[in-house]
Amino acid sequence: MGIWGKIVGGAAGFAIGGPIGAIVGVAAGHFIDRATSNRQSISNSSSAAIETKQQAFAIALIVLCAKMAKADGQVTRDEIAAFKRVFKVPEKDMGQVAQIFDKARKDSKGFEPYAEQITEIFPENRQIRQELLGALLYIAQADGVVHEKELKYLRAISKIFDFDEKEFEQIYSSHLGTDDADPYEILGLDRTSTDEDIKLTYRKLVRENHPDRLIAEGLPKEMVDMANEKLARINSAYDRIAKLRGIK
Repeated sequence: MGIWGKIVGGAAGFAIGGPIGAIVGVAAGHFIDRATSNRQSISNSSSAAIETKQQAFAIALIVLCAKMAKADGQVTRDEIAAFKRVFKVPEKDMGQVAQIFDKARKDSKGFEPYAEQITEIFPENRQIRQELLGALLYIAQADGVVHEKELKYLRAISKIFDFDEKEFEQIYSSHLGTDDADPYEILGLDRTSTDEDIKLTYRKLVRENHPDRLIAEGLPKEMVDMANEKLARINSAYDRIAKLRGIK
């Protein structure tokens, strides 16, 4: 069973707790509430802990997409269709995704508690938080453009995820950058960087963003294509810089 078929039914919510667990409980027809995210219970590397983190990622993605749609003032079924298309949700699991999406957009809470809990669940893993922000960017541009209200919302999420403005621009470029995007921005560098700094940064980014590593740390397998696209942009950016500078 894929991640989308596991997010409603109680087990995920009870394991995660906090506002993310509560929204699952409401969607499943019962109420779950905990004051904390119970970080310690999901901070180890066991298979159960990894699966719980993957569930937290998936649920947070749905909730934050719903909140983004609400913030944009255009809450329609088109957002669900975009989610299904971008993340290849099987038809049999769309009911569960729609349940959480609908509950989240009707929920009186803002997006902040959910974003804050993700930072608590993944306190040291900036790459996973980057992937979640990148996934939100994919949904935002599903209609061909990231609107001003969506961009404002995404910047607020980025700040909660502990990224500064330069890091946000890098995340934006590495996930949505076109062929003519600034390759230095994609790598988080500037044109004054030395060749050695460029090579070291590139190798570090490749290690940190390898899909297998991200999955082991909590990225759902359903996000592999997205992670591969990001890694391809990183590789392309380095190749362009290396060609311009004659880096061997």
